Amino acid sequence: MKDGYLDMDLLRFTTAGSVDDGKSTLIGRLLYDSKAIFDDQLEAVEKASAKRGTGEVDLSLLTDGLRAEREQGITIDVAYRYFATPKRKFIIADTPGHIQYTRNMVTGASTANLAIILVDARKGIQEQTNRHAFIASLLGIPHVVFCINKMDLVDYDRSVFERIQKELEDFSSKLEVKDVNFVPISALKGDMVVERGERMPWYQGPTLMYLLENVHIAGDHNHIDRRFPVQCVIRPMTTEHHDFRGFAGRVAGGIFRSGDAVQVLPSGFQSTIKSIHIGDEEVQECYAPQSAVITLADEIDISRGDMLVGPNSPPESSQDVEVMLCWFNERPLQPGGKYALRHTSKDARCMVKEVRYKMDINTLRKADDAQIRMNDIGRVLLRTTVPLHTDKYARNRHTGSLILIDEGTNETVAAGMVV
Repeated sequence: MKDGYLDMDLLRFTTAGSVDDGKSTLIGRLLYDSKAIFDDQLEAVEKASAKRGTGEVDLSLLTDGLRAEREQGITIDVAYRYFATPKRKFIIADTPGHIQYTRNMVTGASTANLAIILVDARKGIQEQTNRHAFIASLLGIPHVVFCINKMDLVDYDRSVFERIQKELEDFSSKLEVKDVNFVPISALKGDMVVERGERMPWYQGPTLMYLLENVHIAGDHNHIDRRFPVQCVIRPMTTEHHDFRGFAGRVAGGIFRSGDAVQVLPSGFQSTIKSIHIGDEEVQECYAPQSAVITLADEIDISRGDMLVGPNSPPESSQDVEVMLCWFNERPLQPGGKYALRHTSKDARCMVKEVRYKMDINTLRKADDAQIRMNDIGRVLLRTTVPLHTDKYARNRHTGSLILIDEGTNETVAAGMVV
């Protein structure tokens, strides 16, 4: 454990899987067994469980916060939960399993370090299992844990677990995921979640909590290519700081140090870093994903949407951007359609120049039907009004992602990953 609670690692993870695979129950079990539930929360859940007459405390009620979710026993919106153990802090995104809420799963998983994908031991791999595993790969989530849940309902049968694991290994071998693990669990009874339990002695691997506490995430950020999208210009109004002109933003990649040479995009001007400030403190360096204020030695015209980069490893700058697009909206994607676009801190407009193909989630092949509707994923070429400074999504999840916005309704209609 590091010095001090505030210096502990923060792991963001998401749960996914098919309908009724036990995602909310699993999160409830993690919160319950790690002592992260207040007494009044537990009391409310016990009362609600008693009304249902299930005979056991329904831990899924800890996360199903919407009234419609509790009434239907499903997850609709993304529910974020926070808890901590002595080793690490966690933020959980409990995402929906229903196919019509796939867009919510994309939203919840977009910032995750790790994805837990649940599989019902009785049913095996379902369409949504494949869909969510593919989305996890598409979103560049570096660590995936497949939890074969409800082992209590198959008498903790080792052969059931091994059969499903083999099928998952065959499918996941087609995906671009660095680290894949398989754990047999019972979220309802607690086996292999936080405690090992005594009913699966044949499984010698780690528990789910052990994986969450010990997975290595320090290398998940790109610390090679320097990227600093400018969010705003800081000009204090006080007389004593009237010469201060800083550029505020969040480091999207690399390490910035005082004295380093930087290039400003899109102008191409170069300068050196004069100072770096995090909060009220001046520091010698900043790195992803820290938020900072950077000042330069030269007076250069810089505004929101510009980017400070390393002169020796600039991003790709182009008005033609090819992306894998996850479509969120009920109205289908319109070839030739025009949309507002946001990439890092830059706003622009774009036109759908070409739909290359739509992906068949089950086979990971190109689908015959190229029309992209809600919850579909396809490869699309966009033409933007101004050049975007992008990296491939596999190299940098921040500079390699964008969203499309309907200019008429202001709805976010799609999320895109640069390929």
